Amino acid sequence: MRRREFVTLLSGAAAWPMVAHSQQSAMPVIGYLGSSSFERSARTSLPNFKRGLAETGYVEDRSVTIEYRWADDHYERLPALAVELVKRRVAVLVAAGSPTALPAKAATTVIPTVFMVGSDPVELGLVASFNRPGGNLTGVAYLNAEVAPKRLELLHEFVPAAKSIALLVNPANPHAAEAQANELKASVRALGLQLTLVKASNAIEIEEAFSVLVRDRVDALQIGVDPLFGNHIDQLVALAKRQKVPTIYPWREFTAAGGLMNYGSSIPDAYRQVGIYTGQILKGAQPRDLPVQQPIKLQLVLNLKAAKAIGVEFPAKLLAFADEVIE
Repeated sequence: MRRREFVTLLSGAAAWPMVAHSQQSAMPVIGYLGSSSFERSARTSLPNFKRGLAETGYVEDRSVTIEYRWADDHYERLPALAVELVKRRVAVLVAAGSPTALPAKAATTVIPTVFMVGSDPVELGLVASFNRPGGNLTGVAYLNAEVAPKRLELLHEFVPAAKSIALLVNPANPHAAEAQANELKASVRALGLQLTLVKASNAIEIEEAFSVLVRDRVDALQIGVDPLFGNHIDQLVALAKRQKVPTIYPWREFTAAGGLMNYGSSIPDAYRQVGIYTGQILKGAQPRDLPVQQPIKLQLVLNLKAAKAIGVEFPAKLLAFADEVIE
């Protein structure tokens, strides 16, 4: 080999790590604000978010970097964590779950933000309208709070003799808690029921909430929409089974884990859509041009084994209406 060629080759080899590092540092950065923890989200929401992101051509650590901030169910930490990500000057901010949306909005009016909420984003002040968000935010609204009255009807269909029903909410997420309670008021009156509001913002308080249900002899329970409850599926299902409290949940994941029944939209699909929107924004789309997505279908899933465990059978009407029956 000629000396000039050798020197050129050596120089190129020496420069390669610098070029590679430059290409890596040039990858866009997504800021991911989560109300839960990485460990729990890695088993549930994150794979679906990354699946949607990959559909637009972005793969973590290969074509995009994701900077995470986790509140570990301490929602009061979210505003400061959102500010941290904004200071990091991320290309897109992802607000993963209802409690994260308002802190994300408060942290920046410039960085494109993709949210996922279980309530009306217009009423929350996140967007101007579903079709024309109008600012730097857009996302997915699975509107599980708005179907709370339907859940109540389905639960009443299962236990028509019930006189008192409880709603479990997280007081650390006041907007969602209040919205769900308000949605139920008219339905409770129409069905002649007494509504008890029970609150829990951690695992210990969830245990205490079930003690209140037993003490007050509540006939049935509706689990409210909140990421915290999604992080404690096994605990909630086990407590409902132990106390033999007929319970309806918002998501299929509860019923698949042994819960009695659920009615609501698909959370995995919602996270996938958040990933798709994030990728589209990285490619140049503007949040104001991306309508807020809503679920196309709500599903009723019943668990026959869970019903048998509390000594009650599903009425034929519910079985006929169900989208899925788990045996």
